[in-house]
Amino acid sequence: MSTRRISRAFKDISLSFDPHPVTKDLPVLVNERAIIRSVRNIVETIPTERFFNATFGSDIRRSLFGFVDIGTALVIEEQISNSIGFYEPRIENLKIQVDPQPDNNSFNCNVFFDIVGLDIPTSNFSFILEATR
Repeated sequence: MSTRRISRAFKDISLSFDPHPVTKDLPVLVNERAIIRSVRNIVETIPTERFFNATFGSDIRRSLFGFVDIGTALVIEEQISNSIGFYEPRIENLKIQVDPQPDNNSFNCNVFFDIVGLDIPTSNFSFILEATR
């Protein structure tokens, strides 16, 4: 039987490192914002980009140079799902929707998830994946 983790709050430091203008403290991301930032970092990090964790990230950039079609969208969905499922234990009920946009040579991605231990509605965020050449 698995145990369910209960948590009251999640905190991460903002990667902008811009100090608060009055207190001069580093900005802190809490709960939903912290986890959204974490998920986004996982998706956007290329494996081998982090020195002491060469497997961290997702390999979706390799798929962006293929065709912009349903088949590639399914591959991208699976890659995002696998990487988030492996590296982000603070979320559950992960659903990913990737819509190909052939006219723009891009994919619209929507990620839906519930945060473990917080009684808030399902969180979501969207981003666009496009090949940079």
